[in-house]
Amino acid sequence: MTETTTSNGQPQLSLGTAAARNLATTTKSVPQMQEITSRHLLRVLPWVQVLGGTYRVNRRLSYTLGDGRITFVSTGADIDVIPAELCELPALRDFDDTDTLEALAGRFSQREFEPGDVLAAAGMPTDRVILIAHGKVNKIEPGPYGADTVTEVLGGGDHLGGRMLTEDAPDWAFTAKAVTGCTALVLTRQAFQEILAQSAELRAHLEDRRRNGPERTLNAHGEAAIELAAGHAGEVALPGTFVDYELEPREYELSVAQTVLRVHTRVADLYNEPMNQTEQQLRLTIEALRERQEHELVNNREFGLLHNADPGQRIHTRTGPPTPDDMDALLAKVWKEPSHILAHPKAISAFARECNSRGLYPQTVDYHGNRVPAWRGVPILPCNKIPVSDRGLSSIMAMRTGEAEQGVIGLHRTGLPDEYQPGVSVRFMGINDKAIISYLVTIYYSAAVLVPDALGVMESVELG
Repeated sequence: MTETTTSNGQPQLSLGTAAARNLATTTKSVPQMQEITSRHLLRVLPWVQVLGGTYRVNRRLSYTLGDGRITFVSTGADIDVIPAELCELPALRDFDDTDTLEALAGRFSQREFEPGDVLAAAGMPTDRVILIAHGKVNKIEPGPYGADTVTEVLGGGDHLGGRMLTEDAPDWAFTAKAVTGCTALVLTRQAFQEILAQSAELRAHLEDRRRNGPERTLNAHGEAAIELAAGHAGEVALPGTFVDYELEPREYELSVAQTVLRVHTRVADLYNEPMNQTEQQLRLTIEALRERQEHELVNNREFGLLHNADPGQRIHTRTGPPTPDDMDALLAKVWKEPSHILAHPKAISAFARECNSRGLYPQTVDYHGNRVPAWRGVPILPCNKIPVSDRGLSSIMAMRTGEAEQGVIGLHRTGLPDEYQPGVSVRFMGINDKAIISYLVTIYYSAAVLVPDALGVMESVELG
């Protein structure tokens, strides 16, 4: 009989742990998954039941003011404007002559600007239309006490000088100065006049714009104004009015995330102790579907929040990293009861560094029993679904939530057939000839921004 020895060569006097484990019952954890996150967006959104599969957002009638963003196409270092995108300029709104738009797009010339270069100077005649394709530009106006003030930071997709198309010789009311290296497309007055002389359709369209404009007066938000009288005395004729609605309100259809979960009958029959294999497979599958749901609510091009923020609700950082000043500007976009700020964890870290460099220490607030950082009392929550580009740029979202507050809401459908969890359906699909059980796992969801000022986005946030 061979004598068992220990690692130091001494005879073993008792049963070793390796052999003893063969007779022991181990204590196991449930299967772990690194993909699972806190999913704060799913928690903060108030969820509205959509019984018919479609949610319609009815609003007051608004006139499109043409403050949208211009889209470009690039071939190597050459950048061109998409002709149809020129309709985002206020003067060309609803102009549908494709040939003229293509001719205008072809007359834009590409120009490069270095940091500090002036794209337009206050007081000088507006003799060009400038489309910013890349970079950041400060819009500088004289302050009330003589000092220049940066009133806005413009970025890719913004435009300047659109008044040149409908007015004779307006002067620039501000100075536009490049903060970073910029690429812009420029249309000179001379080039525009040449196209105008060749297109009777364009002349008629611009003349109609000058002469008519909107039929009703507008409020500051572009909505048809409600005529009221106030501060009068005696018997005066009161104005008549009505509240007009959009004739074609936007409708949000519920999106879907699905998968087919397969479990072999042998596994389900023989390996269910101490944990139910089917339940664990379902649990992890549903966790993955929830992660995809949050990703779609942020990034989907149809209803994702990053793509559905109004152009007027988008801002850029003044210098690159997110500073306290930038965060104040973001909250100013959703100033009516902002409830949450969501950012990638790296963006939160970048903001904390900027605060540290200024000797500021953001307060914390209670959020579901935990202390989280906040700015101006609004909690800042991490969301790793907000993308980070290869250049180290990300976005920060601020929002007001709730249907009663005319905010951002989530849309879902509960009470589904074979509902496993609220809003999650798990349907048995049968057993195939290889003894594999199949389950169809389904989640329906979407999101809606009820009014534009419920959501603000800070873009091109540098994280380094």
